[in-house]
Amino acid sequence: MTHPAARAVPAVPAALYLGLDLGSSRTKVVLIDAAGGLRGQAVRKSGIDFAVTARACLAQALEMASAGSGDIAAAVATGYGRSNVAFVTEETKTEIGCLARGGYHLFPQAISIIDIGGQDNKVIKVGADGRRQSFKMNRKCAAGTGAFLEEMASRLDVSLETLNALAAEATEMIKLGSYCTVFSATEVLENIRAGRRVPDIVKGLFYSVIKRVLEMDSLTDGVVMTGGVVAHNPYLAEMTAGLIERPVRLPAQPQFVGALGAALFARDAAAGQVAADAPPDQGD
Repeated sequence: MTHPAARAVPAVPAALYLGLDLGSSRTKVVLIDAAGGLRGQAVRKSGIDFAVTARACLAQALEMASAGSGDIAAAVATGYGRSNVAFVTEETKTEIGCLARGGYHLFPQAISIIDIGGQDNKVIKVGADGRRQSFKMNRKCAAGTGAFLEEMASRLDVSLETLNALAAEATEMIKLGSYCTVFSATEVLENIRAGRRVPDIVKGLFYSVIKRVLEMDSLTDGVVMTGGVVAHNPYLAEMTAGLIERPVRLPAQPQFVGALGAALFARDAAAGQVAADAPPDQGD
């Protein structure tokens, strides 16, 4: 007969912390544990209903984590659609704050974060102490963003998924004279009529994206690139490193850095404290 004291005690599920990054193009969800370890994640097109997409992403992330919604101790949302999700438990955070939080968590040093998104670009400077020092953002023009590359891919009659491989195949670079999406599209068509190779045009498009970002602000020695565009087109990071003549670091999953930052804020809020790499002014 088994002694009562020897009976197995059911394990208490570990608390999970949810970060949601509801972008204009994609919605990303991250689940972490108390140690900051990744337990689940998901990404989907945001579509026309942020709430529905967020719930679908959450269900996928929970399945990956072998967990249920009851295991979530706190949730924070960021991004374009952050106000459209009702099941968050904490105050929403800005994309700038979450990118700084997630980027510094992955690279705890003074860094400049270049985030290339579907509709906007950001350059965020974070100090060695983790405090956000400054940021610049293009707010009025989609030039140099994912939307720009999507439009140019359509003009070239190639898929977005093939742009990275095409740029890497280039033997020269066809530089475009304009950053404007409309004028650039005209230049692309002119180059096609002139018989220019598609890989050389694509490399020129990548160059336009990078130059647009680099003109936004100066960079510190440590440079990190994030966002869905660089996640699918890592050749952009290689080209950037060549232009600034120093290494560019890529997170293992560049598209999820903002959601990771939101999850870290959720963990800190649940603990009732601010971690050393999350100073109070970083989430405003």
